[in-house]
Formats: sequence, structure tokens, C-alpha cells
Amino acid sequence: MDRFSTSVPISGSSTVKAVVLESSDIDRAMKRMAHEILERNHGADGLVLAGIRRRGVPLAERLGNEIERIEGIRPPVGALDVSFYRDDIAIRQPADVGQTALPFDVAGKIVVLVDDVLYTGRTVRAAIDALVDFGRPRAVQLAVLIDRGHRELPIRADYIGKNLPTSSREAVDVRLAETDGADSVVITEGPS
Repeated sequence: MDRFSTSVPISGSSTVKAVVLESSDIDRAMKRMAHEILERNHGADGLVLAGIRRRGVPLAERLGNEIERIEGIRPPVGALDVSFYRDDIAIRQPADVGQTALPFDVAGKIVVLVDDVLYTGRTVRAAIDALVDFGRPRAVQLAVLIDRGHRELPIRADYIGKNLPTSSREAVDVRLAETDGADSVVITEGPS
């Protein structure tokens, strides 16, 4: 499939409108974001990464590896499940509940929350609620691979791999080697 193909059917009734990032693009974005994190925080001292389950976890691991490559110090990396902190839990039961694993104390640390797509901001709000149950961080920052807009809460990312304006009818599908077998980001659109 060409990088910016249109109208390519995929499983179900969705259609791929465009492939916006390939594996090499994702790698470049992760390297740039690692440099930005180190620059803003004057190194890796006191820094921890918390990936939001599901795809935020492998992205946090990648950022941790890249920071180690650059700085020689690998910040601790953990996983945060926000399923029971969501404000829509009464409406929609969580499909895939994972485990929160933060092998570090968050108190007094700079915590970089990592997720794949920033959309309404509700997942990030839930992640902050979950995080503060583990202590009081010195600061919380947000790194996302894709910022697609359409915020419903006053939340913004500090580090963004790619800004990707979309319509509300479109979906952004992030695929990672660790969870899906290969890396890509595609925009899909289903029937209206």
C-alpha cells in the first residue's frame, strides 16, 4: 500500500484513508521526543516514564531506551492502567483491564505520561487521577505519538510526535510491533 493511499478496505467496515506514519517515521518521532524531554528537564535525573495501557507502554519503553542511548541513563519505566478511573465506566465497561506496574516511587519525580493518541483528553485525566493515588509527583508531563485534536478537557501534550487534524468521523489507528506485529499510523473512516 502506498503511504497516502485512499479508499483501501480493511477488516470490518472501515477504510484506510491514509498511512500517515511508517516505522521509520515513528522512530524519528520517538528520537525527537526523547531529545525534547531531556532538553526541557535538563537531563534524566529525577525523570520516570509511565505508559498508559495499552500502546502507551511500548512507546514509554522506546522513549526510555532512546533516553538511555542519548544520556547514558535509563529512566525507570512503568505501566498505568486507567480503566477504573475513566469517567465513562458506568456507561462502558472496560474491555481490556491491565495491571498497573510502577516500579518506582512517583513522589517528588517528574513523571512523563506516555500515550499513543491524544483525542478528547479524558484518558489523560484518568491517568492523572490514577497516578496521584501512588504519590505526589513534582511535575506531570505528557508525551503522545499523535495529537488529533477534538479536546473535551483543557489538556495538552508537552511532547508530540505528530499533530494530525482529523474529523470526528475518522479514527487514528496506531499499530506497534510490540502489540500488532508492525509499526504504522493510519487514518481510517467507517460508514457514516
